[in-house]
Amino acid sequence: MTLPAVFLVAVALGTDAFSMAVGVGLCGITRRKIIIISALIALFHVFMPLGGLLLGNWLGKALGRLASFIGAVVLLLIGFQLLREGLSSHKQEPACDLVPMQVVYGLGGMLIMAASVSLDALTVGFGLGTLQVNLVVTVLIMGAIAGFMTLTGFFLGKRMGPWLGEKAQILGGSILMIIGGKMFF
Repeated sequence: MTLPAVFLVAVALGTDAFSMAVGVGLCGITRRKIIIISALIALFHVFMPLGGLLLGNWLGKALGRLASFIGAVVLLLIGFQLLREGLSSHKQEPACDLVPMQVVYGLGGMLIMAASVSLDALTVGFGLGTLQVNLVVTVLIMGAIAGFMTLTGFFLGKRMGPWLGEKAQILGGSILMIIGGKMFF
């Protein structure tokens, strides 16, 4: 997989974190919490795909071409899920009153938030691992981009609202589906 393709996958993975950050940004967040949560998401976007990549590399060696096919299917399915979520989102105001922000901003809440937006990175890492990409470069790019997108999402959330988060999911899903489809050929 080429370096531009790795960047595109990283951007697609970062859309979940970006969308979450836009939503939380609407409810108000301190700069300190923005930095902490963005750093946690960056770390999760390094370690989750690393685990998936290592497993995918192992399967790639064991299964050969079939592993590449499985990796392509995984990217297509995740892309489809992101696209579907982005298209089916209902425009609504953020539910800031439903969950006290102290719960979200506690260490446990921040770790759960970071893990939840990084789960798809594990499965995408598996799909990429079947292609035998450079592990260190790939996961560092994924982490850096996810952290940056999260940071950007928090700041834009204060200004642009939920509209931006929906569009990011549609773009991310489309990117993953294109890359997954290209892997078949």
